[in-house]
Amino acid sequence: MTTYVIVAGVSGILFGVLDAVINANPVAQRLLEVYKPIARTSVNPAAGITIDLVYGFVMAGVFLLLYDSLPGGTGLLRGMSFALVAWFFRVVMSVASQWMMFRVPVRTLLYSLVTGLGEMLVLGVLYGTTLRPVG
Repeated sequence: MTTYVIVAGVSGILFGVLDAVINANPVAQRLLEVYKPIARTSVNPAAGITIDLVYGFVMAGVFLLLYDSLPGGTGLLRGMSFALVAWFFRVVMSVASQWMMFRVPVRTLLYSLVTGLGEMLVLGVLYGTTLRPVG
């Protein structure tokens, strides 16, 4: 349980750090300008930190629940399998919806797909190398 709490906390912090790097760099700023008319002008740091920590605990918990069902003979491969599943449900479906509903440049959508995959792989590797179900 202690390992879960530590890894989930670390992954929550990683969510925040990776999101900041992914969304605040100069390339992202240019690509994400399409959202400027509807984007907030300020961010609530307490809410953002809380949301990222909750994401970390939920994702680590779901990884443990799915562990035995994930393909791969090692924890690392299971973590990467989990990352691909999470990427599909978290990123690919969101990008596909944006593509269908809004006029978002394809390069912006591709940026979201690629950076989202990178983020999920980092988290999947963390989970796969550190978490195992008890019992």
